[in-house]
Amino acid sequence: MIKKIGLFGGSFNPPHFGHLHLAETVHDVLELDEIRLIPARKPPHKSDRAYAPAQDRFAMCQLFSELRPWFVADDFELRQEQNHYSYTYYTVKYFKKFFPDNALFLLIGSDMLLSFTSWFRWQEILQSVSLACIARKDGETEKLAVQAEFLRQFGEIFLINTQSFAVSSTKIREMAEKNQNYSCYLPEKIVQYIKDKNLYQN
Repeated sequence: MIKKIGLFGGSFNPPHFGHLHLAETVHDVLELDEIRLIPARKPPHKSDRAYAPAQDRFAMCQLFSELRPWFVADDFELRQEQNHYSYTYYTVKYFKKFFPDNALFLLIGSDMLLSFTSWFRWQEILQSVSLACIARKDGETEKLAVQAEFLRQFGEIFLINTQSFAVSSTKIREMAEKNQNYSCYLPEKIVQYIKDKNLYQN
């Protein structure tokens, strides 16, 4: 039986309820069997500043994966060479080889869909996975529809509308640095982990 597997990459610095909301939406709409949380070692579009260590971000993803039985924390990108950027192409290539008989869905945000043609070897990515784009209902729906229609020449694209969730990892890190209460945005175990490890403190 073919399994439907979602690939959900990101810095997860830290993973929060906004990530859960997006994952649940895609899981329910596309009826996925599992979603793999894949923290990035070195995202090509972000600086290293304010990053929790890789082992801590993976540990938080492991705690986060306890929230749903279909979550799997995966350290593939963290196991790559120290200076190797976490280009999605390499991740997709690995999982296509690891799950040759299953259907893969790459979870991305609407901003990523709009810039997708600037990604490293983007056409080859679309040969291996379907894109599951989470689009905010109050977002740029017309632009997204045009971009999705163009990309469908090269592969399968799903536009999934959802309500926006007003939280970001950046906001949580800023609140942690100021010793403000951010516990409403995170599972209790991750809140405790951040405190125990003294993460996001100057």
